[in-house]
Amino acid sequence: MAADSKTPALGIEPVPERLRVLGFFDTAALWGSLGVSLLVLVAGTYLVPALSLRDALVAIAVGGLIGNLMLGTAGAIGAQARVPAMVLMRPSLGRRGSYAATALNVVQNLGWAIFELIVIATAAAALSDRVFGFEGKWLWTILFGLLTAAMALAGPIPVVRRFVRRFALWVVLASLVYLTWWTIDNADLDAFWSQPGGGESVWYGIDLMIALPASWLPLIADYTRFSRDKRSAFAGSAIGYLIPNMWLYALGAVLVLTNPAYSNPDATELMTSIAAGGLAAGLALLALTVDETDEAFANVYSTAVSLQNALPSVPQRLLIGLAAVGATIGALVITWAEYETFLFLLGSAFVPLFGVLLADWLLAGARYTRADVFEAPAFRPQMIVAWLAGFCLYQWLHPTGPSGWTELVDKTDPAGIGASLPSFALSFVLASIFALRYRR
Repeated sequence: MAADSKTPALGIEPVPERLRVLGFFDTAALWGSLGVSLLVLVAGTYLVPALSLRDALVAIAVGGLIGNLMLGTAGAIGAQARVPAMVLMRPSLGRRGSYAATALNVVQNLGWAIFELIVIATAAAALSDRVFGFEGKWLWTILFGLLTAAMALAGPIPVVRRFVRRFALWVVLASLVYLTWWTIDNADLDAFWSQPGGGESVWYGIDLMIALPASWLPLIADYTRFSRDKRSAFAGSAIGYLIPNMWLYALGAVLVLTNPAYSNPDATELMTSIAAGGLAAGLALLALTVDETDEAFANVYSTAVSLQNALPSVPQRLLIGLAAVGATIGALVITWAEYETFLFLLGSAFVPLFGVLLADWLLAGARYTRADVFEAPAFRPQMIVAWLAGFCLYQWLHPTGPSGWTELVDKTDPAGIGASLPSFALSFVLASIFALRYRR
């Protein structure tokens, strides 16, 4: 079997050397394509008017560098260990302790897949309504759900080499350049620059910016395990995701300013506005819509791979099919709501989890052996405590969830210093102490 013809269902086993074929350009192309997402564009619309444009761009730059440094490092760890991301949590949390991270990751992956299919179907419906007078959002949801399943069944290597490198990356880059020009053409950027924000701190924007790369932390190893080495995995994923991630956040922020009707921007308004912007804008939106399927693919594929950490004997193809069906049904019945809350919840869970992983990996000599992964103890409760401590700190600094909880925390008047870096630091320090004792 040719290495680039099909990705075998490896389960939780380390990737053999013959399949470690993704170099820097392959990895950068994959993560560049994953970074070009309509959902990133929507996330950027939350930055203003909460922040001024000047503060939003500062938050995008700082948060982008921090979040993608984390992402690249997680990718390098995955390339070194050559196992799926949730299996990679076994040395730090324990074999069964990793099941907690697995369950959380499956929920977030399905949530992302649902959001992706919703935004894809919304964009397709806006285009078809514009051209044919027929929305058919339910039909687009099912069709793109089937396409997502087909890509996930093919696996990462053919998706990168046949879809991303040959088509998606270049067409999407051209579309993104045009949409940027379409957005800023005739816009009074000087006036926007001096326009005040709505009172949120820059740290709000930094946390929001970190949230998207952080959402990939618990699954990046599912893809960088096929990388040739740590260096190409780190640089390819960090640089590949950073550029479109920052670009689309900034573009989303400017879109809000150039469209005063976006008092409460959502995906439907955004897609409808772009679709109504003329033939070229519609074609650019079409290209982005087709490319969006690789994000849905990644989340469906990683749902199946994550589940195999707890269910290694269940065929991967069956799990992919179940995940694709679940995401499609979810996209048909769930409304677009609470996307911003979803992002901050992901940050509160996965930023401190990465702190635990990084601390344990470094104290293991920056190398996990097969014995570290597959002969780990059942539980490492102290490391789970380090993770939960970081989660609680994040939730105290930026409470997200039921109104009763957020109102309670607001009464304590937490300092406005952001939540991502403090929660990461706390988990990293505690995990380092616990891991040092464990290694000794």
